[in-house]
Amino acid sequence: MAITDWPVDERPRERLLAQGAAALSDAELLALFLRVGIRGKSAVDLARDLLTHFGSLSALCTASAPAFSAIPGMGLAKYAQLQAVLELARRALGEEMASRDVIDSPAAVRDWLRLKLARTPHEVFLVLLLDAQNQVIGSEELFRGTLAQTAVYPREVVKLALDRNAAAIILAHNHPSGVQEPSHADKALTDTLKQALALVDVRVLDHFIVAGNAPPFSFAERGLL
Repeated sequence: MAITDWPVDERPRERLLAQGAAALSDAELLALFLRVGIRGKSAVDLARDLLTHFGSLSALCTASAPAFSAIPGMGLAKYAQLQAVLELARRALGEEMASRDVIDSPAAVRDWLRLKLARTPHEVFLVLLLDAQNQVIGSEELFRGTLAQTAVYPREVVKLALDRNAAAIILAHNHPSGVQEPSHADKALTDTLKQALALVDVRVLDHFIVAGNAPPFSFAERGLL
């Protein structure tokens, strides 16, 4: 049955307008993005099939273009639309971080990092630069590596912090392997960077590891800073 044949108060768009987006299920929200279904399936049916196929909403959002486009009813145009929505979310979260004390908005930092790094197939090392009020003044991708390792040079991190007049920084990198726990090398690097930055009066507030779709691992929360 087409969604237009449903009772008005059960249609996703009408429910969203009446109750807010949070009242809708993942499938209903995805159906609004899809707009139309395919022969024999409504947009909600198609959305449920997509979620079942990929296993979760996060996995769907981080699927590759070939994997996404291989699903009947999907294609590169829909994939491009989805990536545009995700990039808008990244930018909105980036603006939120830049306008608030990151200590007061840790969820925005985590969400931004997940959107930024979760689907990256190679290891990336990022630095968030903060002013004296702990507001984000910029972010910089300093290093890219292989699936197994990346080369991070403390002097480059110190130089970046000084060049941008940062009072504090947040470190972040991803584990494409999906293993969230920090390695011995991760812990050693964090200690080295913290000591090097302390010499120039720049604080390291946290170091996050993004792995898969789980919430980023926080060194500060685990008492590793």
